[in-house]
Amino acid sequence: MDLSPGQQKAVFALVVVVLAALGYWLLLPKVSHSHAQAQPSPNPSATQSVPSPPASSPPAATTTPASAGGVDIYSWLPFTQQDLAAAAAVTEKFLVDYNTYSYTESAADFTGRMNGLITTQLASTLRGLYAQPGVAKLRTDQRQVSTGTAVINSIRAFGASSLTFVATGTQHLTTSKGTSNGSAQYAITVTGSGSSWQVDNIELSSVGQS
Repeated sequence: MDLSPGQQKAVFALVVVVLAALGYWLLLPKVSHSHAQAQPSPNPSATQSVPSPPASSPPAATTTPASAGGVDIYSWLPFTQQDLAAAAAVTEKFLVDYNTYSYTESAADFTGRMNGLITTQLASTLRGLYAQPGVAKLRTDQRQVSTGTAVINSIRAFGASSLTFVATGTQHLTTSKGTSNGSAQYAITVTGSGSSWQVDNIELSSVGQS
């Protein structure tokens, strides 16, 4: 059927409108989708997890106290750490034995426990003090039995072959009259070297101190 010029114009206009509408509806979803992707997420941490690139781990620390700037004080002293430990052990053992005795023991028994720990001169001095008549009679009359303990408090002095420790000795004393506890602080000098030390002198720490 042939259309008149007016009808042809009307059909053309309708086709243009339909194509325009179709194009609009086809393009609208794409524009909207692209626009939505371009908007930043209001809370990225709640909606997505973005993996971080692996970080290289720092090397494990292998610094030793010596390489960290620690000072070896024993390089300044005439004895090693092992020497000091050996001297301290002799001092503590001696002070325990010094405060441990029984009224049934003789002076020789008393100092005999200290064999190897004290010098010959100190052994002779302690035997004399233990056997003093007044002291020995009191010990026997009261049936005294003492148990000692010891702890080193500090180093007072040292030399090339001697160390003087300040140490506290305690006594748990049992007598016919009951029991008691006491303590005193002593200055104890040991002589020797390496792992071989002997106690050479003992006196109250307050002696000679201002």
